[in-house]
Amino acid sequence: MKTNMGTLDRLLRFIGAAIIIGLYFGDVISGTLATVLLVLSGILILVGAVGFCPWYLPFGLNTKPKK
Repeated sequence: MKTNMGTLDRLLRFIGAAIIIGLYFGDVISGTLATVLLVLSGILILVGAVGFCPWYLPFGLNTKPKK
């Protein structure tokens, strides 16, 4: 699998996931919204770790800098 995410894109996904997790453990979000956002944060962490975003394919996006 070819990576299509740049460093900044990956970093922003990790930060977004950390914010969601912080909101959950700070009891700012709860219930169904918390569950949905925690699943989203898991996806953000997974995609950021792998460096491949499947949603970029149909749109032809690539944030990884060219060498």
